[in-house]
Amino acid sequence: MRLPLAEHRYGEHGVVLPPERSDSNDALDVDLETRRQLYRSMREMRTFEKRAYDLFMKQLVKGTSHLSLGMEAIAAGFGAAMHEDDYTFATYRGHAHTLARGVPMTPVLAELLGRANGLMGGKGGSMHLTSVEHGMMGSYAIIGAHLTIANGAAWSAQYRGSGQVAVCFFGDGTTNIGAFHEALNYAAVYRLPVVFVCENNLYMEYTSIRDITAVAHPAADRAAAYGLESIVVDGNDADAVHLAALEALDRARSGRGPSLVEALTYRHGGHSRADPGKYRPTGEVDAWKTYDPLTIYRERLGRLGVPEAELDAMDATALALVDAATEGAIAGELPSPESAFTDVWADGGWSWRN
Repeated sequence: MRLPLAEHRYGEHGVVLPPERSDSNDALDVDLETRRQLYRSMREMRTFEKRAYDLFMKQLVKGTSHLSLGMEAIAAGFGAAMHEDDYTFATYRGHAHTLARGVPMTPVLAELLGRANGLMGGKGGSMHLTSVEHGMMGSYAIIGAHLTIANGAAWSAQYRGSGQVAVCFFGDGTTNIGAFHEALNYAAVYRLPVVFVCENNLYMEYTSIRDITAVAHPAADRAAAYGLESIVVDGNDADAVHLAALEALDRARSGRGPSLVEALTYRHGGHSRADPGKYRPTGEVDAWKTYDPLTIYRERLGRLGVPEAELDAMDATALALVDAATEGAIAGELPSPESAFTDVWADGGWSWRN
């Protein structure tokens, strides 16, 4: 048997194109106010991450950062569907998911800049955003590790009968990690209130997921192995994501067990800010940038009667929020040397930052 990689050199692979543009989803059962919320959320995420990129290029962002430009519909769609006390678990590409849970922009941006007024005191950076009070239970840099932790949160909710649901977001590369299969099996056996969401942006870091995976849909095509339905959704269509989220969350909350959702999407840039992404075919990148989640959603709102001036006002408000967050973040102090000894395990116990 010849493996796909034997047929081409690294970086040479078939182009995967987005769906055709269509107005068919205009009629989906999503009320106009929710649609306004979804657009507003996506615009804020996009504007925030563009600013994060600008600050990175000015060498103000400390460490690396992984942007989700082009993938905003997934975070927005699930964020609008979740209850306030539900749990979010994300990867290191977690800026949008953090904002989707209502975490203010200033401490998030300050955290990227390594400032003391950051979400974690400037010590976590881009890859470890956490806000327990908002249900944002962490961004995890170890691939696949958080799926099992999400199971723990879901089991706690099940035991307490709280009605909470844990939603765990991960990339397509995670589907080839052992923890993915262990977590799915465990969640299915115990019917845990957890929703697993594969953000399939077609590339696991620098490698096409299709080059090294035996099935076309790395998450959905494996769902049957755990007695779960195969769910594939257009991850660039906020309405489609939102409806899938509502259904999966209802299933979990009503005691009918977990779901595995594969959302097909595309990141506009490379894996991280250090990656130019040149392993991706030019035609593929251009096609997916045309199928931009904000572009197709803004056009939909226009067809549904939302005035252009109202959409422009939402864009302006998002920019004003990011501008204010930027000022607040840059004005923040650098962490004191003493802060290195807070929030750490020392002398047999935790030392918490006041």
